[in-house]
Amino acid sequence: MPQQADSYTLIAPSRRLLAGLVLALSNFMVVLDLTIANVSVPHIAGNLGIAPSQGTWVITGYAVAEAICVPLTGWLALRFGTVRVFIASMVGFGFFSVMCGLSPTLGMLVACRLGQGICGGPIMPMSQTLLLRIFPPEARGRAMGLWAMTTLLGPAMGPIIGGYISDNWSWHWIFFINLPVAAICTFAAIALLKPVETDRRILPIDRIGLVLLIFWIGCLQIMLDLGREHDWFADPMILTLAILAGIGFVAFIIWELTEEHPIVNLRIFRHRGFTAGVLALALSFGAYFASIVVIPQWLQTSMGYTATMAGIVTAFTAMAALTTAPIAARMVGKVDPRIMVCGAVLWLAIMSVWRSQWTSGADFWTLVMPQLVQGFAMPFFIVPLTTITLSAVHPSETASAAGLQNFLRTMAIAIATSVVLTFWEDAQKVSRSEIVSTLQPDAVQSSLSGAGFGMDQIRQIIANTVDQEATMLAVDHTFLISAFVLLFAASVIWLSPKPKPNVDTSAAH
Repeated sequence: MPQQADSYTLIAPSRRLLAGLVLALSNFMVVLDLTIANVSVPHIAGNLGIAPSQGTWVITGYAVAEAICVPLTGWLALRFGTVRVFIASMVGFGFFSVMCGLSPTLGMLVACRLGQGICGGPIMPMSQTLLLRIFPPEARGRAMGLWAMTTLLGPAMGPIIGGYISDNWSWHWIFFINLPVAAICTFAAIALLKPVETDRRILPIDRIGLVLLIFWIGCLQIMLDLGREHDWFADPMILTLAILAGIGFVAFIIWELTEEHPIVNLRIFRHRGFTAGVLALALSFGAYFASIVVIPQWLQTSMGYTATMAGIVTAFTAMAALTTAPIAARMVGKVDPRIMVCGAVLWLAIMSVWRSQWTSGADFWTLVMPQLVQGFAMPFFIVPLTTITLSAVHPSETASAAGLQNFLRTMAIAIATSVVLTFWEDAQKVSRSEIVSTLQPDAVQSSLSGAGFGMDQIRQIIANTVDQEATMLAVDHTFLISAFVLLFAASVIWLSPKPKPNVDTSAAH
């Protein structure tokens, strides 16, 4: 994206800080919406009369739409102008947020979440690009620090805000609260950012590549979300979706590798460092996000936690990450980033093993401690991975590499959400069958009968206990699998060569 070297002089210093805060706030809102619905899924499912597993479409729909739109950001900015794209995205995000809150059915809610993701996708990279344009070189480090803080705070505050609103108001308000923020950012951008608008250029767009991208990702995600409800490949519809996703994916790769102006530059994968880095990033983020999805639902459906308390438990990871982010940033360039990434991912794997020892009698602090300790390692995983991936490509490929990296990270979140919930549900069924096969309820029945309970009540108590323990065992098994995925990701990073120093990471995110 072309930048004027002195574009920051076009905004008065007195207005520059205000513009920076507006851009940081817009980024915070978009990142917040990635996790704000996680703890609200049981509320949404209950209100709309659907299963909690269907409610996860609210999470995956947003993530998938955002993933599809991220690769388009560069083209949109060059074609229409950076500020125009930013403003249009903010308006669209606010509109679809209101429509999400007004949705009376799951279908409309998911459709509006798709709209949110499409509009929200360009806001993250656009907000960072505009920050670099309005601040002089000596102040860009602090500006990027402010931007990074909002990126870390968003996932931390999402579960807490979403939980509090769902418990005390209504789940609809987790979407309505975006409207005033979007309105403020839109009017502020119109007033403050017009002087740094970029020139517009007529550029070709890879329409066939875009259609193929939407097609195979859509088929894959629908297959993953519906598969657990339709006995997977025993259902002809799921099998058909899987075949279509595979054909679309192969066609997409062939087309993008032969297209002169591809919408996704797959040729970047020829760089071993980039390939190893994004593979480790996708695996690690997917395994990490599994806990963000499973823990709130388990705590609310089985452990009796409110959405607010479930959000607080989940959020401790991101809160702890804020304390070590500056240390990780200073260590990059002094320590081999591969060592930092490997150590951090191994740390995440150890935390998954720790969580796999949870029991149904675990108290609040037993649940919080692995979340808190895990958070200290997060910056040592995210920050150096950017250096590893972007140092492996040519300078002219940096923007494309950053977009592809964000695309894969977002897709990993969407796919992991579907896969982990499928595994969790299957593990519950297996665990329940194993518990029932070894259950000897005679003594329990006798004891409860002596306490005055009727036979129907006794059966219900035993059934509830079995369900709770089966769910708990399924959670433990899920975290064990996550640990194995993280161990593999920690080894994958060593396929990357040692990165070059002095890498420009401004195109990241």
